[in-house]
Amino acid sequence: MYNYNQSSFSSPGSNPGGWEIRRGQYFNYVVPNGWRVVEDGQFAVVLSSPDNTALTIMVGNSGLPVNYHPGQFVYEKLLAMQPYDLRMSQPRPAKPMAGCAIAHEWDYTSYFNGILYRGVAKCNIVQSYNICTMVMTCAAAYESQWFNYASWLPQVAEQITATNGAAFGVQGIMAQNIEISQTEGQKFREYREWSERTWNEVNHQRHESINRQNFQFREHLGNVNTWTNPYGYPNVELPTSYNYFWMNRQGQIYGTNNPSENPNVGSTQDWTRMNRYQP
Repeated sequence: MYNYNQSSFSSPGSNPGGWEIRRGQYFNYVVPNGWRVVEDGQFAVVLSSPDNTALTIMVGNSGLPVNYHPGQFVYEKLLAMQPYDLRMSQPRPAKPMAGCAIAHEWDYTSYFNGILYRGVAKCNIVQSYNICTMVMTCAAAYESQWFNYASWLPQVAEQITATNGAAFGVQGIMAQNIEISQTEGQKFREYREWSERTWNEVNHQRHESINRQNFQFREHLGNVNTWTNPYGYPNVELPTSYNYFWMNRQGQIYGTNNPSENPNVGSTQDWTRMNRYQP
């Protein structure tokens, strides 16, 4: 699923600096030579050019309703970077990534820290039963330099392979029934926090206030909320599919949208309600 294709870069001059395949915990992906890996996590992969004038983003979420609008998904993910004057073109049909059935594409422009960016964003969709997985790939650069990237950078954003069943939160969504197994509870505890340090590396030279916005940026882009662990373990990032979560001493997590539901009723488990974490 989401396969890279080496032949995509075979044309002369399409990527003057060359490229390499990087193997992360959740994804394998293509990195142009000299580019930095800003984020390599469960929900997203972000790359930045050496001079910080161009970037690629791949971000996805599972467990979305099948009628969730692709344009809304792309708009929310782009807006999570906190640009202003974000403008998107009308959607057009596009060739989906390998493993996806449907894709839509938009041209867009936005300002970030006073600089005009131009780019292209694509929403790739996989449907399964009554839910779907949406994956946005995005390539963007300074508007004045976009012509140098338009022919090849969008392909870089799409050259990615999901190698871990937990990518995009797929396993977590499948496991959230009446009770989540202890194994899945462990996986939730292992959800990686987004790296403030690496985001600062990209944004520090442009605006110091980005440091204070990283926590909200992380939650919005990953479509997750952070919850405290009542048994003294590290905080847990969980999908926004449910509004209330409970945890027992075995590390199992139970999610619900019913505020009055209590998994302790009729159960011998010691369930304790989890609270939202705010920095």
